Amino acid sequence: MSTDATTLDIETGAVPTRWIGPPRITGNAVAGEIHAPLSTYESPLWPSVQRGARVSMLTGDGIVTTVTGECMTRSILLDAPDGPSAAAAADQIIAELPQLRAVAASCSRFCELTDITPQIVGHLLYLRLSFCTGDASGHNMTTLAADRLLDHLLAKMPDLRYGSISANLCTDKKPSAVNGLLGRGKYVITELLIPRDIVRTRLHTTAAAVTELNIRKNLIGTTLAGGIRSANAHYANMLLGFYLATGQDAANIIEGSQGITHTEDRVGDLYFSCTLPNVIVGSVGNGKDLPFVEDTLAALGCREEREPGANARRLAAIAGAVVLCGELSLMAAQTNPGELMAAHLRMERKSTTKGSEQ
Repeated sequence: MSTDATTLDIETGAVPTRWIGPPRITGNAVAGEIHAPLSTYESPLWPSVQRGARVSMLTGDGIVTTVTGECMTRSILLDAPDGPSAAAAADQIIAELPQLRAVAASCSRFCELTDITPQIVGHLLYLRLSFCTGDASGHNMTTLAADRLLDHLLAKMPDLRYGSISANLCTDKKPSAVNGLLGRGKYVITELLIPRDIVRTRLHTTAAAVTELNIRKNLIGTTLAGGIRSANAHYANMLLGFYLATGQDAANIIEGSQGITHTEDRVGDLYFSCTLPNVIVGSVGNGKDLPFVEDTLAALGCREEREPGANARRLAAIAGAVVLCGELSLMAAQTNPGELMAAHLRMERKSTTKGSEQ
């Protein structure tokens, strides 16, 4: 491989990919019975998610998905002479939000600055910038906008000095509380109500058992571990598989894996919900021009002529539904002793051959 950064060779690595489902999905961003791809080396993930998808097909509305918010963020750091100067600068910047929106919009017709959240530490001024970015996930778009905004602010406020184009208040690809509170990516809520007979025959468990496990495992266990805005079994597994299959920046599973599984026993029926506050996906942008990604996004109905942002919201809703399918299946399996390990042994262990150790 060439060591010249301008002529780096690009190699395409193959990750095993299968389409699961279809799950039945309804909601404000997508509706239908839609097969979904998962790229993973963890082969039991496919049949596990498949089981959740089949369960959704046996319910009336299927998986109800609600996309309630969307934004991409970048935080910048400015160096003021002292605390009072930093506070005064923050007030002035917030007051001039309309003018700053025009600066951001000069980067792209799809870039809309929606909010600025300041934080001050001593003489350091941190600004968390929130943007709508159309159908793009928006990493590069918001960084370019932040760069332009920095130049504008430094020219207009000579007392301020450059600190950083990215100051970790975004927060990008790190677990945090701020993303769940203020948003980063798409905020996706998924819900499924499963009749008791289906819980018994297809999931081999009960609503009471799943609900008790969710409290003891996802809520109490995660609290003991010091988890940050997370109470789930394995959102990252499904998100990574879906991100790789659809050309997303896979490192975003770090904040994407933060989410809460909520369950209820409704007189024997199982209410099962997964809330994902940080689903970062795009249907256009870097990586989306690869042929397999183009084909995948087209098959998912995410390359249609729609209003800006609608294809990305559809993609986020499908991602959330896939997460619910896998989370439901695993939680049901873990209510039964030995079921999880038996599945892995059956699907992942190679058959015994002469001279091999199992």
